[in-house]
Amino acid sequence: MQKKIFVLTGEPSGDKLAAKAISKLKQINNNIEYLSVGGSYLKSIEIDSIFELKEITYLGFTRVVLNLFKIKKKINYTVKKILEFKPDILFSVDSPDFTLRVAKLVKKKNTNIKNIHYVAPQVWLWRESRAKKIKNFVDHILLLFKFEKKYFDRENIKSTFVGHPLLDVNTKNKVDLGYLLEKNKKIISIFPGSRLSEINTLMPILIKFINLSQNKHNNFLFVFHVTQEFKNLVNKFLLASGLKNYEIISDDNIKKNILSESFFAIAKSGTISIEICNAGIPSIIIYKMNFINFFIVKLLIKVRYANIFNIISNSEIIPELLQSKCNPKTIYDVLDSYMKNPELCKTQIFNCSKILDEMKIDTSSTEKIADILNNNLN
Repeated sequence: MQKKIFVLTGEPSGDKLAAKAISKLKQINNNIEYLSVGGSYLKSIEIDSIFELKEITYLGFTRVVLNLFKIKKKINYTVKKILEFKPDILFSVDSPDFTLRVAKLVKKKNTNIKNIHYVAPQVWLWRESRAKKIKNFVDHILLLFKFEKKYFDRENIKSTFVGHPLLDVNTKNKVDLGYLLEKNKKIISIFPGSRLSEINTLMPILIKFINLSQNKHNNFLFVFHVTQEFKNLVNKFLLASGLKNYEIISDDNIKKNILSESFFAIAKSGTISIEICNAGIPSIIIYKMNFINFFIVKLLIKVRYANIFNIISNSEIIPELLQSKCNPKTIYDVLDSYMKNPELCKTQIFNCSKILDEMKIDTSSTEKIADILNNNLN
C-alpha cells in the first residue's frame, strides 16, 4: 500500500528546506504520495499545494493580529485537507505559529498521523514554555543546532540534531558569470528578504544606501538575490530609483556562484547568514520593523542578538544594524570600515568558520532527514 506524506510549510525559507529534504527522500523511496502547503521550491519537485504559500505569509505581530480571522480560516482549511488526505506522516517545517497550530489540531482528530517537525521553535530565544506544550502532539523534532537538544530532552521529546542543510557539501554547477565579472567591479550581494513586508521596508533604505555608495565609489556592482515571486517587485523599486549599477538574480545556482565571487554581503536577518558565512564572505545584518512589533519583541526575547552566529558566540561577530541603525548612512559607514580594514573581514570569516564547524554533521543533513522520514513510514 502506497505511503503518504503531507508537507506543511509557512514561508519561502521553510519551503526551500522542505524541498531539499523531500527531493532526497524521492531518491531513496519513489513510492510515496505527497500533498503540501508549499511554494515554488516544492512545486519544482512536482508536489502540489492546497493553496498559494503567500496567502499565509504574514510578518510581524500587528499584521498577524489584523489578519487573525484569515489565518484561523486557513488553519482550519489546512487541517481539513490533511485529515482528508490521511497521511502517514505530517512533515511540518519551521513557521511554528502556523505549522504547529495545524499539527496540534490534526493530532487531536487523528492520533495515527505522526508529526515530524523540522526546525525547532526557538525556545532558547523566547517562549521557552513552548517545549512543554508541543510534547503532546509532536512525535519527533529535527534540530538545526546542537545546543537546542537540551531544551527538548528536558521534556522527554524525541529529538535529533540533523545539522543545517545549507551546509551540505554541494557542487555548484558552473555558470558563466562573464556578463557580470567583465564589468571589473567588486560585487556586493544584497538579500532584501523573502517576504513582501520585508522588501517594502528594506528596499527604499537599500536604494538610498547604494546612491550614497556610488557618490563615493564607482567600482561596486550591487547584485540583488531575490525569490522568483518578488523579482518583479524588486525590479520595480530599482527601475523607479534610476540606479544603473545593479543586477537581480533569482536562480539558486547563479546565486551561489555570484555569492562566492562577492566581496561583501548585506542581508536581512535570517538563515541566509549561514549561506553567506559558508561561502566565506564577510557581511552585515540589517532589519527593521514597525515600533509596536519591535517593542513587543524586545519584551519577549531572552538574547542580546538577532543573528544566530552572534547568539551562539554571545558577541557581535557580524555587525547587526537593526531598527534606527538600519539606515543608508550607517550601512555605508560599516561597509566602508570593512573596506578600509581588511583585517575586519578576515576576523569575521575566521570567527564564523569556527561556529560553522559546530553546525555540521558527519553526513549530509538532507540525507539524515530523508532517512528519518523513510524509517517512520515503515
